[in-house]
Amino acid sequence: VQLQASGGGLVQSGGSLRLSCTASGFSLESYAIGWFRQAPRKDREFVGAISWSGDSTLYADSVKGRFTISRDDAKNTVYLQMNSLKLEDTADYYCAAGGSLDTLRVGAIRPWALDAWGLGTQVTVSS
Repeated sequence: VQLQASGGGLVQSGGSLRLSCTASGFSLESYAIGWFRQAPRKDREFVGAISWSGDSTLYADSVKGRFTISRDDAKNTVYLQMNSLKLEDTADYYCAAGGSLDTLRVGAIRPWALDAWGLGTQVTVSS
């Protein structure tokens, strides 16, 4: 059971990136999926999450209005569209599978409560 985040890279401030979270060995369709990030010398933090049905999303205040999470269960993939990127968005980004939005919302401080974590992808925003 493995999740993998991809799509990171170097982008200028104000630019956009789309990250993907894919799964191998299991289907994502029964899980809520969350995105997290960890900047150098900082704790991991919650970015946002999408419910298993895709009907509900939740975002951290720091990304609200700029980031959008969506899912395509036919492709077994969840996306994180990041627009208007800022220098402070620079971090390693991870996805994780959980039972609910609430579980994912506190996943950064209760990582053991989540069902699976993915390998991260690095996002660097330059000025």
